[in-house]
Formats: sequence, structure tokens, C-alpha cells
Amino acid sequence: MSRLFNFAAGPAMMPEPVLARARDELLDWNGHGLSVMEMPFTGSVFKEITATAVSRLSALLDLPPGYRILLMHGGAMAQLALVPLNLAALGATPDAGADYVETGYWSGRAITEARRYCRVEIAASGESSGFTHIPAETEWRLRPEAAYCHITTNETANGVQFPATPETGDVPLVADMTSDFLTRPLDVSGYGLLYASAQKNVGPSGLTIVILREELGGHAHPLTPSVFDYSIQMEKDSRYNTPSTFSIYLAGLVFQWIEDQGGLAAMERASEAKSRKLYAAIDDGDFYRCPVTPEARSRVNVCFTLADPALDDAFDTEAAGHGLINLRGHPVFGGFRASLYNAMPEEGADALAGFMADFARRHG
Repeated sequence: MSRLFNFAAGPAMMPEPVLARARDELLDWNGHGLSVMEMPFTGSVFKEITATAVSRLSALLDLPPGYRILLMHGGAMAQLALVPLNLAALGATPDAGADYVETGYWSGRAITEARRYCRVEIAASGESSGFTHIPAETEWRLRPEAAYCHITTNETANGVQFPATPETGDVPLVADMTSDFLTRPLDVSGYGLLYASAQKNVGPSGLTIVILREELGGHAHPLTPSVFDYSIQMEKDSRYNTPSTFSIYLAGLVFQWIEDQGGLAAMERASEAKSRKLYAAIDDGDFYRCPVTPEARSRVNVCFTLADPALDDAFDTEAAGHGLINLRGHPVFGGFRASLYNAMPEEGADALAGFMADFARRHG
């Protein structure tokens, strides 16, 4: 078999140097005689590991003053509830609620969850087009009294991505960045809060990164569990309860790897190069189809279908035989999905594009 390339949407492949270092340090971290997994989270050694990880992430993002990085549990799914629980009280009136922009599957999940805790108004939606574009900002119906405006910057299921940060005025912009976090430079000051679970571009599952403007803390609903109260986690430096210690350690190694590759600008160049090759293979004829408008096409989750669905099983089987695995699309949308997170080398995109061209020649 050829070299294995894992195109899973998440948990996704990790950089090989990171895995190799974690293997070498698994039983004895830095001469301390024990694994990171065995360290007390309140001890000085693990505090050093956490501080280093936070410092590296802050440097990668050029984190502006007044923002805090929290290392939390529960994945992005938990944040779908924790955002309204912590921020809904910021509205100009008690029942103002929040505005949400609907661009696909995961923003839809965010809307459904938020409605359990506060009023939700849909500021814009791409549903009428089958979620194949980002609604133009001129069409958004933003309310100045809203507590916040929520977006999903990249939809992993349907392959739609915001090309730039939208402007929401005085209303804090909140973003689920789980799948495109750290794939391009980011001006954090354009957001009130952003969150990303780790299993795409940061590390293994179990860790969720929350970055928020400090002044937005302290407004949690009284029924918010203490462990999920942003202000309490800020006060306790993400150690109110036992954090995901090994995931934090691995995230720190990934941050260092990104630094070594040239930072977020280098990640963006690689992301553009990889996705460009796959979209060129898709657009070269009528064998493959991608319904997403070119300006909204995701650079990290390339979604496509075959013109003849009867060939789907053959495509999947033959691709796996060439070392190209986990290409099936999200169950809701079907088809195929190539996830091109930071750890996917350009060689993987080349291999998939080459296979796609060959498969189309043989079956077209």
C-alpha cells in the first residue's frame, strides 16, 4: 500500500513530529520520571506545561490585551449551550437574546441548542440555496440590542467557509472556529469570543479552547454549572476542575510545530495550495461536483459528489487501496469530504488529486 493519508474530519491526523515526541516523552517527561498523564494538575510542573502552551498560542495569534485563553472540557458541542448561558444576559433588554447566522449543519445545531436557553433570531440564512454560500453581510438583519451575534466560520459538513471576519458593530461577534482555527492569520480583536475543540488542528479530542474578551465574563446565568462559568475559569486559570492534561500538553507541542513551520501565514499558504489542487480536480469536467459557490468554498473541508452515485462505493474502496482513507462525507450531506487540516501534507492533496483524475479517466 502507498503511504497512508487520513482525510478524517475529526479526530484528524496530527503532525508526525508531534506524535513522535509524545511517544518519546510518554513515560518520562523532561526527566521528571513520570508521564504528563500522571502529573497533578495543581503542581508546578504541569502549571509550567500549561503556561508554555498558552504562551505559544498567544504568540501565534498575537493575542491583544484584554483577552483570555481558557482550556475547557466538553468540546464545541458544550459551547453551543455555554455561550448563551454565559452571554445572553449581555442583551440590552432581558429578553433580547442573540442573533445567529445559519450557514449549514453546525450553525443549525448551535441555533437549536441556544434556543433552549434564550431567544434566538436568525440574522441571515443560506438554507434557501441548500447552504452553498455565505449570505452577503448587506442582507444580515442584525439587532443592536442583541447580546451577541454567532457564526460558524467553517462548516465541516457542507464545506462552506467565511472568507473574512464579518462586522457586527457594537454587538460582540461569537464564532465557532473548530475546523479552521489556526489555519490562517486571525485578528482576535474582531471577536468577543471564539471557541474551537481541539480534534481538527490542535490535538486530540477532549480539549476545547475558548478565547474571550475579559469584560464579557461575569454575566453567567445563575443556573450555569460553576465549571462552565467563564468568569470562574478565568479566575482559576482553567484549573477550577481537573483539565484535559494530556490534551493540553499535546496542544502545546502542536503550537510549537506550527511556529516551526512558519506560523499561521505558512499554514494559510499550505491550506490554499492543498485545497486549490482538489478543487481543480473537481472542476476539471463533469465527473465530480461541488455545489458550493467558489467564493465560499472551504479550504479545510473539500466536499464533493460523483455525478454517478453508483460509483461511490468503488471510489471509496479504490481510494482506500491507495492509502487515501476516511473520505466519506457527513451522513446528512453524503458524497465525499477531504479534510485538509494543518497536519495533512501537500503530498496528501497531490495523491488524492491524482487518484481522482485517474478514477475519472477509468470510469467516466
